[in-house]
Amino acid sequence: MAFPIQRLRRLRETEPLRRMVRETSLTPNDFIYPVFVTEGQGRREPIVSMPGQSRLSIDLLVKEAHEVKALGIPAMILFGIPDRKDERGSSGFDPEGIVQRAIRAVKAQVPDLVLITDVCIDEYTSHGHCGIVRDGKILNDETLDCLRTMAKTHAQAGADMVAPSDMMDGRVAAIRDELDCAGFVDIPIMAYAAKFASCFYAPFRDAANSSPQFGDRQSYQMDPANKREALREIDLDIEEGADIIMVKPAMPYLDIISAARERTLLPIAAYQVSGEYSMIKAAAQAGWLDERRAMLESLLSIKRAGAEIILTYFAKEAARLLQSRPA
Repeated sequence: MAFPIQRLRRLRETEPLRRMVRETSLTPNDFIYPVFVTEGQGRREPIVSMPGQSRLSIDLLVKEAHEVKALGIPAMILFGIPDRKDERGSSGFDPEGIVQRAIRAVKAQVPDLVLITDVCIDEYTSHGHCGIVRDGKILNDETLDCLRTMAKTHAQAGADMVAPSDMMDGRVAAIRDELDCAGFVDIPIMAYAAKFASCFYAPFRDAANSSPQFGDRQSYQMDPANKREALREIDLDIEEGADIIMVKPAMPYLDIISAARERTLLPIAAYQVSGEYSMIKAAAQAGWLDERRAMLESLLSIKRAGAEIILTYFAKEAARLLQSRPA
């Protein structure tokens, strides 16, 4: 009777053996926790399309920051929900805007938590687009002035890192120049380098009330069909001074993450976006899958593809579960 010489199951026999030869692992250090901050006091508004997530007023955001740090998660990224919007998104680059005040409050109470800010005007514009609009056209270069000012006011408020998500051409170079001229040479930029025009953003747009009031975002966000163009975008952001590059969404674009990992030595982030999160939550609530296993498997796939950093709404849940497991 012939027997196989290579028996790969030998190293799968017991749980300690499986841990010993495991190639990829997750820790809370891998995560960035996205949060929505809104006006008011003592205000927690559950987001129906994102079970377990809420819009938080600044006082409750500070409490959230304490919890995030206690779980060993190193960073949060802030998304502002303003009380006023206009054509230019001016509340987004107001030094007394919602995010700027939130940064100061959190840094005063939880100084060791890394605070990252989203640099984009879509949450602050009355039309919901990521750029200045004229005659129905999204203007690239005029938008850069808004992004410059927004990034600078975030840094002045105490942000540790800025993350432009608008997908305007040249925005990384413009922000780097603005930060350097203002004396913030040590503030890193995490660029949303390959951000695809995805349907998976829908729950986020509900949370931030930022859906476009006309048209769509396909003239500036990337065509989901294009891999080579994504790598060109990544190359350009690196040339312009990005310190970390990001792929968004994560799971539908694991091939992009993997290709980027082969291409650059920079740290790679991936955003497990609202739709990815909500799909798992909804399927689990329907009893169709095990939420904890699906959560960890999805996060593991993102890291295995090559991302060192994962922005995920599961950050707190995953950190608690990982801390309770054997090292």
